[in-house]
Amino acid sequence: MSTKKKNKFKPEAFAAETKDTRFEGTFEVLIPIPDRVKPLRAAQQFPTKKAAEDWIHSPEGVERIEELFAKGAN
Repeated sequence: MSTKKKNKFKPEAFAAETKDTRFEGTFEVLIPIPDRVKPLRAAQQFPTKKAAEDWIHSPEGVERIEELFAKGAN
């Protein structure tokens, strides 16, 4: 028998500073996908971390994150 436990929860999306120098000083939303090394990026840039976090919890953001998560998990 294996003692390894499987996580039954979905990882949360988070806001992080953009690493692309063309968009220096902006933030983006990253969506962790199981069995994927790099998280998916939401296709938007935000001027502040607060704006990115607010988008994550908005109806539009929740819908888009669910869509990307489903697409990336397949």
